[in-house]
Amino acid sequence: MDFNRENFDKLLAQNTDQQVEIRLLHEKVRYLMNKMFGRSSEKMTPDQMELAFEELREVQDALDEATEKLEGLDRKEESRRGKRKPLKERIPDDLPTERVVIIPDEVKAQPEQYKKIGEETLEELDVTPAQYFRRIIIREKYIKVDDRSAAPVIAPAPKRLIPNSYASAGLIRHIILSKYCDHMPLYRQEMTLKYRHDIEVSRKTMGNWMYLIADWLTLIYEALRTEIRQSGYMQIDETFIKYQDPKKDYCPNGYLWAYRSPAAGVLFEWFPSRAAECLDPMLGGYEGYIQTDGYAAYPSWLNRPEHQTENAAIIHAACWAHTRRNFVEVSGNSNSRKVVKLIAKLYRIETQLRDNPELDRMSHRQEHAVPVLERIKEILDREQARQLPKSSFGKAINYALDRWPELNLYLDHGTLEIDNNGVENAIRPTAIGKKNFLFFGSPNSGQTSAVIYSLVETCRKLGINPSAYLKELFDALPDMNQSEAVEWTPSRWSTAQS
Repeated sequence: MDFNRENFDKLLAQNTDQQVEIRLLHEKVRYLMNKMFGRSSEKMTPDQMELAFEELREVQDALDEATEKLEGLDRKEESRRGKRKPLKERIPDDLPTERVVIIPDEVKAQPEQYKKIGEETLEELDVTPAQYFRRIIIREKYIKVDDRSAAPVIAPAPKRLIPNSYASAGLIRHIILSKYCDHMPLYRQEMTLKYRHDIEVSRKTMGNWMYLIADWLTLIYEALRTEIRQSGYMQIDETFIKYQDPKKDYCPNGYLWAYRSPAAGVLFEWFPSRAAECLDPMLGGYEGYIQTDGYAAYPSWLNRPEHQTENAAIIHAACWAHTRRNFVEVSGNSNSRKVVKLIAKLYRIETQLRDNPELDRMSHRQEHAVPVLERIKEILDREQARQLPKSSFGKAINYALDRWPELNLYLDHGTLEIDNNGVENAIRPTAIGKKNFLFFGSPNSGQTSAVIYSLVETCRKLGINPSAYLKELFDALPDMNQSEAVEWTPSRWSTAQS
């Protein structure tokens, strides 16, 4: 059989392509096996933590950092959890107190023969279950005794959150806190009222109350939007929630878009879409920084011709947490583990800044984070030519290098965070809620929840008791005009309280 060079080259090329495909398939299988049977957290696995003394410099750095930590530790703080706080520090001073005095039976029988010499106390935390009651408001009528022709006198009816309804402000607040803070769907609240308290309030009625209250709260919601836009820094993310559409025989995906300002709070917007046009209400005319993940809708919106002039002042920063995840998912590659370890150093620098707020964030990052970033960039540039573009490591490298300027923006701006985790944490309560209520009841009900979630979650992020905030807000709402609404955002309300 004669040697055919053309056929040999063709078979050789085909064999090379198959070897590449086999490598990619092996990586996909390892990735899927790790997702199905591996740890669910994003912490490094034992395999990733084995650095095997790859570089003497890295080992020395680790030893230096360990030495610094040991020298700075106080022996009383050896435990990471720390000493448990006493009961007095864990229970507020203004909590209602009930005193129960127990007298021995012998003293009760013959009190004249005993003298008190001291006492021993025991403290416990107790609770009284929620108690519903009927409030009857009586407006008495009067007429003048000496002028029977005069019109009767009666006090004006108090203004109500929901006119012609038996729902009080306290009941509305309780339903909101139960659904949007404790993640209890309306149908569960309906069952609780019926079987624990023998009260019948349908979920449809409660849903109508939520819609009417959200309409009231829209004044505060729009004031919160203005505060977040004026802060000059927004972290943006979106999460899907299914909703019922009467025109379809299934529940399609809708989206809550979240905008977080560390100083002002969080605002949610509801859209039955994930398209870039959903950014129009919040980013139109905005000037400042935005920080997002790698979703293509954000650069797509910013790069549109009609937005170029308007959004020249918008600076787009990227997220190191999303970049890190790509390298964590790479298995069996020592260089990927190096990158993960170096990113961990970047986060230790951020921990130092949080623990020492007196430090200048920008100068501290320039001094300590820049050398680490240079080492990461060196590895990525070297490995980019060696890795297959479609491999997991190749994709992680390309993701990082494509966004390298955006990933480094936080170095030059002390207000920026290293990642987008702040807004993702703000979204987390909505994720817990949707596991319980499964879907929104209609395409329009999503915005009702967006309004209420915005105020409740802003309270949580700013350390405000949402119950206390909503109580004062609901008392003021019936007499509030539009010009007063700006003073009732959670941040301004908290400032007024202090």
